[in-house]
Amino acid sequence: MLTDGFNRPHNYLRISLTDNCNFRCTYCMPHENMSFMPSAHLMQQDEIDHIAGIFVQLGVNKIRLTGGEPLVRKDAAAIMEKLAKYNTTLTLTTNGVRVHEFLEVFKKNGITSVNVSLDTLDTQKFARITRRNEFNRVWKNIELLLQNGFKVKVNMVVMKGVNEFEIPDFVALTRNLPLHVRFIEFMPFSGNKWNGQSVFTYAQMLELIAGHYHFTPLAGHPNDTAKKFKIPEHKGTFAVISTVTAPFCATCNRMRLTADGKMKNCLFSAGETDILGALRSGADIVPLIQTCLLHKEADRGGQFTDSFEDLNAATMKNRSMIAIGG
Repeated sequence: MLTDGFNRPHNYLRISLTDNCNFRCTYCMPHENMSFMPSAHLMQQDEIDHIAGIFVQLGVNKIRLTGGEPLVRKDAAAIMEKLAKYNTTLTLTTNGVRVHEFLEVFKKNGITSVNVSLDTLDTQKFARITRRNEFNRVWKNIELLLQNGFKVKVNMVVMKGVNEFEIPDFVALTRNLPLHVRFIEFMPFSGNKWNGQSVFTYAQMLELIAGHYHFTPLAGHPNDTAKKFKIPEHKGTFAVISTVTAPFCATCNRMRLTADGKMKNCLFSAGETDILGALRSGADIVPLIQTCLLHKEADRGGQFTDSFEDLNAATMKNRSMIAIGG
């Protein structure tokens, strides 16, 4: 089992397939006219398979595919098929717009749970946030996943002054649908215009929901990032991912591979380890993986504290969210 310098076991690998996306979400992508990495710079199918296989040998038992948008990659289906042979839980995070094209691929490769990013239920606001007019397609695909028995988590990034007042509307979805809605505190990344005043906190979210519903906390699992709640008689649940104000770093078990094969031991880590470059040069990547993990900081990459209001995001050393992988 892979462990870091704080003796935290790590068995969960997130693999970004691409830094490209068919949306242009303002909090994720710095600007509309971004340039993306050429294909030769990305991990290729066999390289993803090879690297993932080594991580599995080292104890990884869950793999999540991310992007950008993973389903825009032309060989996404082939990659899923390669990874499906490992004895792991395979899942993905998507913006949902192409889910209907991949439904049978998911079933064939044992994917039973899908996270869908959706930050508003207002079609016009959706178009403003994503810079694309695809709300109806995304919502139909969420319904399609539910109709086909998938566990569906809806991820909403909450931004003060943008969509925080929609939180009760998202919770209302769980009344008749077995959805698992997750509210995510707005986090700082390169180019996303974050500031402390734009964070709608975990405490504020619960206070807002409590004004509409009575809810109870649910028991969690050791490595949960989300604090879960349920409203009596509702089919679904809601949760809060409180990275900024109430982090869960003490039990973190996650590692990341960017689309160009750099290992990040934390979403906020300033440093990266070039796994792909080492693989292409014929080097043994196992010591690199182990060393990268041993350098993991205790909390949020060592880059900010609980006094988030005073944080200057411009001083943080990191990539944009789309370049890291969701």
